[in-house]
Order: sequence, then C-alpha cells, then structure tokens
Amino acid sequence: MNKQIIRSDELDEQYTLVHHSSGLDILMWKKEDFSTVEAYFGTRYGSINNCFKTDDTDGFISVPDGIAHYIEHKLFESDDNSSVFELYAETGAAANAFTSTDITAYYFSCTDNYEKSLEILLDFVRSPYFTKENVEKEQGIIAQEIKMGDDSPTRKCFKNLLKALYVKHPISIDVAGTVESIAKITPEIMYKCYDAFYDLHNMVLAIAGNIDEQKVLEICDKTLKASPDKHLESFFPQEPREVAKKTIVETGTVGIPVFSIGFKADACEGREYLKRSVIAGMLLEQLIGQTSPLYNRMLEDGLINSTLGTYMYTGSVKYFCCMIEGESADPQKVCELVYEEIGRLIKEGIDAERFEIDKRVRYGEKVSSINDVKACAEAMLYYRLDSKKLTLFDDLDIIASLTVQECNSMISELFDIQRSSLSIVTNKQ
Repeated sequence: MNKQIIRSDELDEQYTLVHHSSGLDILMWKKEDFSTVEAYFGTRYGSINNCFKTDDTDGFISVPDGIAHYIEHKLFESDDNSSVFELYAETGAAANAFTSTDITAYYFSCTDNYEKSLEILLDFVRSPYFTKENVEKEQGIIAQEIKMGDDSPTRKCFKNLLKALYVKHPISIDVAGTVESIAKITPEIMYKCYDAFYDLHNMVLAIAGNIDEQKVLEICDKTLKASPDKHLESFFPQEPREVAKKTIVETGTVGIPVFSIGFKADACEGREYLKRSVIAGMLLEQLIGQTSPLYNRMLEDGLINSTLGTYMYTGSVKYFCCMIEGESADPQKVCELVYEEIGRLIKEGIDAERFEIDKRVRYGEKVSSINDVKACAEAMLYYRLDSKKLTLFDDLDIIASLTVQECNSMISELFDIQRSSLSIVTNKQ
C-alpha cells in the first residue's frame, strides 16, 4: 500500500492519496471541524466508452449505447429484490448516483454511521446482479426517461449541438442511449462491460469530512479484494478538426426559440488541460458574461434574456468545447454578434481590469470551496478520474499566475469561428 500526502502550503490544507492493494485509488480528506461526511465511489466509465478491450477480450469490442447508465440503475438492486436505499435508510445516509459522458459515480452523505454507510457503498457497487428479467424490466423505465429527455427543448438543443460539432467522436451519444440501443442490452453484455470498467484499477474512492483515515482503510481492506489489472483501453475514432454541421434547426414546443452556440477546440491533458479550462472560463466571461458589454447590450435590446449562460464541456484527452446557450427571438443574430465580439477581442484583447477582477473572484471561489465537504469530495474524485497527474490544488497556482497575455493568445484557438456550430430549437411551424 502506497501512501502520499497532497498538500497546499498556501492554504495549509492537505488530503491523503492511498494506492490500495486491491488496485483502487483512495483519497481521504479529514476535516475535524465538520459534522458531515461525503463519499464518492467512481469509475472512468460513461456514454463515450462504447468500444473497448481488456486482457479478457479478443481485441476491441463494440457495445450498444447507454450501457454505463443502465448499469448504474441496476446496481442499486440486489439478488433478493431489496433496494440499496433501504440499507441507507437504516444508517440515516442520503445516497444517489450519476452517469456522465466519461464518469459513473455512486455517493452518500451522512452525519453519523459513515463507517456502515461506506461498507454499503463499497459492497453494492462491487456486487452486480443482472438477469434477463430485471434487465428487461429496466428497459421500459429508461425508455420513458429517454422520451422525457427528448421532449425537453433545452436538452434537444444541446444534443443537436454536439452532433453538429463532432463528426466521429462518441461525445454526441446521449448518456441514456436511445430506445433502440437499450433494447439490445442483455445481462451478458452488461457483465462484460461491468468487468471491464468496474475493475478497481479503473476506479477511485473519495471521502471527506470528520473521518478516521485508518478506519476507512480498514473497511477497504475488509471489503475489497485484490485483482489483477486488466489493462482496460477504450477506442475513440480520430476526430477531424472541422465540425460536422454549421447549423442545426429543429422544431419543438417552445415559447421563445432556444439556442446553443459551441466552439470546438483540440483536446489536451495534464496541466495544459487544467490551464486551458481556466482560460476558457475567463474568456467566456469576457466575451458574454453578465459583466460584458455584449451581454448588457443584447439584454437592453431584448435580444436575449436572463436565461443566457456559458459553460465548458470538457474531458481530459477526449474533448474540449466552449458553449453559450439561452433563449432569443433571433438566435442567428445573437450568433452573429458573438462572432463579431470574438473578432474584436482577437484584435483588441480582453479588458485587463475585468480580467483582474474575475481572477480574484475565481481564486476566492476556489479557496471557499475548501470549506465545503461535498465540494472537496467531488473535486478529489473528478481530478483523480480525469488525470492522475493533477491534484485539486493545482488550479490555484494556475489562476494566481495567469496573465492577460496568456488569455489573449488563446482566443483564436478556443473560439475559432470556423470550428463553431449553432443549434436552434424553434416553434413548430
């Protein structure tokens, strides 16, 4: 068992990383002054991992879309038809799970009995029970979930944007799959995927709060069995630089047309990925954040409303894009004005004063998050699953040392108009 202390002298904070004998990476952050405990048990497995190989497969195999999400649903059921939520009710913990493009995670929050809750977490995630009957039963439930998602104009707009931006990458696949794809899922396929992606060498346990680190390790020693590394490898097709489509327009039931503008950039990893993420966030604020001239001008003109927002859709090594979404009676005009503002920023550079304010705000938010147990547990999980080269303290140094010149140098790369797409969901004609 290999133990490492991850420390920030500036914040006088630290957490512990243990490479457990089972193959699992365990991250523990003891916070004595807090009454709650938050724990996440996650795997590097999401909707994009539909083609993979391990030592147990004969080369790469392709599987139906939506299996990662399907497995997440079924792991909460046991062979005696009882629910994991019943077990958590006895400990007083609140539990749930989520599946994203590249992560599946199971988690709980509690104020007491964290030891028993942790045992439940480690046990049920490591105890799959898939049968023909319970898999078929779930198909109807998830099919209904998919149909509900298809009825959401905002979700439809987002999904179409990904299809417009990416030509080959599976990022455009919906996390839940399609009604057609989940109909192809069988217990045998689910076990094959589970064995590949729920290999402890591919997983991370992150726990923060008023914990005893030695007790956590004792529970892991008791619960987790050592297993050989299966050398999991996912296949992703080579993604061309250009986008698939410049514009996708679809009709739907909306009061005001919904739009999403996306900018496709090259994927990267490690510290470069983290730095690029920080810069992208700051450039989005300069471009069309609530303190920007463009945002306020369009708001005053009635071209946009308060629903407008920006975010990054990123995954280390896999994909990187910046997005702007909202409502507008004239999405095309909004897009044109965004492109014009990008051109101005490339020519004139960003506002240095606003940059310094945003920099201080982001640094302060990062420091404040250290006092949130849930945020600490989540961050430890995400950083470790994203890259074994990063810690959650790394972006503090990046934010502190970032310059206006570095941000200006990345505008053309992160907001390349030639690599952008517009998705619109408008009123039914």
